[in-house]
Amino acid sequence: MVRIGITGHMDLTASSVGLVRAALLETLAPHVPDGLTGVSCIAAGADSIFAEVVLEVGGGLEVILPAADYRERKVKADHAEMFDRLVRRAESVRVMPYAVSDRAAYEAANEALLESVNLLVAVWDGRAPADRGGTASVVEQARSKGLEVRIVWPDGAERSSDRRT
Repeated sequence: MVRIGITGHMDLTASSVGLVRAALLETLAPHVPDGLTGVSCIAAGADSIFAEVVLEVGGGLEVILPAADYRERKVKADHAEMFDRLVRRAESVRVMPYAVSDRAAYEAANEALLESVNLLVAVWDGRAPADRGGTASVVEQARSKGLEVRIVWPDGAERSSDRRT
């Protein structure tokens, strides 16, 4: 069985979603015969697209939430329906032992994700890290642990802001 985790940008443009979905499908498809489990924090953007693709190809989904208040405080209205659907379809949902979704909770969730997978897929534009919890930082952390990292950034993909998540 292969366990694949995800890190990636939240602020993909609408036109990039289909490109990223297709690239993730291509990346994950070879692992399906081995028994695929996807591990995701199901944030908006790359995390949720990955989770949907995992389920679409018949894989199992494990969700890691940073804190008890994550759904209430951090899931915006335009992402709530997808978030709730993915939680319902997950084989397991692990909530990190934090009451409040803050930097420490996000870092703990990223660490738990990295400790539970043997491959990290990163939907990443290659920019340097803006902070310790962003995509680039998670890629750095995975590489420092000797974890295989597969970068996914299809031609034409764009972010909707200069924010580096």
